[in-house]
Order: sequence, then structure tokens, then C-alpha cells
Amino acid sequence: MSGELFTPQDLDGCEGLGLAPILMRKDEIINLKVAVHVTGRSEKTIRGWCKEFGIGAQPCAGSPLEISAPALEMVKHGDVRALELLRQGQRNHPRVKRVFDFLGIPV
Repeated sequence: MSGELFTPQDLDGCEGLGLAPILMRKDEIINLKVAVHVTGRSEKTIRGWCKEFGIGAQPCAGSPLEISAPALEMVKHGDVRALELLRQGQRNHPRVKRVFDFLGIPV
């Protein structure tokens, strides 16, 4: 295994116009420091995931990185299907709702 969370086949649906943004409410946004703490991964890894999977945003130059806690959890566990359902706005889908419930975030 190359160390990648998702295979190229998993990411086929992400090709074309690029990734649609993960729409985030204030109650589900975490910063980089919290993301590092909850995942046990490095800042470099989290920044890489944000870029590769589109799970974070920097609203304007110089502002802190805002990361979707549910999307981060999905990437951490390699659940590309749940991530794509979230990207499509399907928050009530059982696979997505499971992550929100786990994190204690209302759907």
C-alpha cells in the first residue's frame, strides 16, 4: 500500500471541475490545532488532507484554516463514500449522520 487513504478509483468521482466545497456550519468547524489533537496526525498531514480532499477552507489570505470536523473524521477513517455524500449535502444519509452523531454535532 502506498500510504494513501483512498485509491485512485475511489477518487474518480472527484475529477472534472474539482471538488465541490464542504459546506460548514459554525458548530462543526475546528481549527488546525484541534484537528491535530483529535486525529493524532501532524499539521502537515492535516493540511495535506485539507488540500487533497477539500475538507478545509481559508476564508481569506492570512486567516486561520477552518476544517470540517465531520469531513476530517471521514477522511481519518477512509470513508470516501460518506465524504462524497456530505459534499452533496446529504447530511441525513445514515452513513453521514453516523459521523455527526459520533461527534455529537446536530445534523
